[in-house]
Amino acid sequence: MADEQVVRELLAAVPAGCTWLLPITGDDGRVADFRVAATSDQVRDMYGRGTQRVDARLRELYPSLVDGPLWRLYLEVLATGEPGGMDEFDYDGSRFEISVHRVLGGLLIWWTRVDEHRRRLESTELLGSLGWAEYELATGRSEWSPGMYRIFRREPADGPMSQVEQAAGILPEDRGIAETAWQTLDVGATSDVTVRFRIDDRIKHLRILSDLARDATGRPMKISAVVQDVTARVASRTEIERLSDQVRVGELTALAEHRLARQLQQMIQPVPAGSFELDGLEAMVSYLPAESALQVGGDWYHAQTLPDGQVALAVGDVAGHGLEAASGMAHLRFALVAWLAVGIRDPGMLLRHLNQLCAQLGITGTAVIGVYDPGTRLLPWARAGHMAPMLGRDGHSVDLDRPPGLLLGAAAEAEFPVASAHLRPGDLILFYTDGLIERRGDVARRSAEVRGHLSTVSAAPGADALPTIHRLLHAPSPDDDTCTLAVRVRT
Repeated sequence: MADEQVVRELLAAVPAGCTWLLPITGDDGRVADFRVAATSDQVRDMYGRGTQRVDARLRELYPSLVDGPLWRLYLEVLATGEPGGMDEFDYDGSRFEISVHRVLGGLLIWWTRVDEHRRRLESTELLGSLGWAEYELATGRSEWSPGMYRIFRREPADGPMSQVEQAAGILPEDRGIAETAWQTLDVGATSDVTVRFRIDDRIKHLRILSDLARDATGRPMKISAVVQDVTARVASRTEIERLSDQVRVGELTALAEHRLARQLQQMIQPVPAGSFELDGLEAMVSYLPAESALQVGGDWYHAQTLPDGQVALAVGDVAGHGLEAASGMAHLRFALVAWLAVGIRDPGMLLRHLNQLCAQLGITGTAVIGVYDPGTRLLPWARAGHMAPMLGRDGHSVDLDRPPGLLLGAAAEAEFPVASAHLRPGDLILFYTDGLIERRGDVARRSAEVRGHLSTVSAAPGADALPTIHRLLHAPSPDDDTCTLAVRVRT
């Protein structure tokens, strides 16, 4: 029993799916069941159960497992002592990779939920414009992920492109870069290059990180590569640099600069022409440059249904105007998209990452981020020096109770507590930047005016609620940009 207690304490802390089973024999001496003697509490089973399964029997926990292929594998490993495994075990609609070892008179089971890993990988590839590939040098065999087919606009049924096809797609001016990448791999270093590919009728900028695996004798065996389509990022950076050069040499008139500033704003974060649907929500965005500003500001927004069905909602404002503010805005917005792509959903954690990025870039700003769950209608949210969202409900409007939160970039290790609001069908939520209320004169009076509009529309939030709010609030500030993200709860 002492050994069993030690194993329980060890496995409970292991950050992986693992369980130690001890056999239960019947009167005939044959294995009739298995008892869960120890299990991980860090990675739980598909029903959310951890160490509470200890001392329970498999027949009670997973009745459909009995006498099936995995059950027979358990009996075989227990009898022979030879490890076994299953790469694609399907249980109640979920798929697992399982390995089984005989340990201390029982079975040590390691399991990984592969369908969850695949879903996360596919989401990461899609949101990050990523793909991975492997190429075996001895056989010439290639393997591509789904993201690679999207990047190269190729049907999966056609299989990966050959090395000859890939080489032909590189622009002649960039083929020297590809040769340098091979030389880098040859000396044992990881290659990181960006080259231009002609794919159908488009030119794409692809960042390629690759590594070369060797066998025990040092002979090259396999090339692994991660590819990211950075065309949009390169275009944004190129445009910002071009405009910055033009401004420095005084080539633009004030009117032309104002026009280009608005074009740059649209390029970095296009504003939809009307309302659009998110999961369980309807949203509408408005962006109004300041009347007197001739340079683009740092206001930004993000609204996206995530692969797991939750909805990310955010607005922010980088301090200042001009191309530096626009560059900071682009950094924060692209970074937020990337962190959402890898599965981060906690608003406080997202703001901590943005805060550290601001500290590294030497910029400051404000932001508010919420991640709405349509299933529960809960809206966890956090703020960094930003105004709280306004809630309109049944003819009344209030600011959401705001948690504390420092300005982004003010302190590198700041914390951003999360508050939560429970929404109802018909509720209206208004995220906004300070240009909406900080007008010349009385800020309190302007805030009351905005709340009054929100109250009026929320009294009867019909199908045209968001366009009505947009029309009522559509008045540019004299001195600052204004960005609003209005949301209506549909179901």
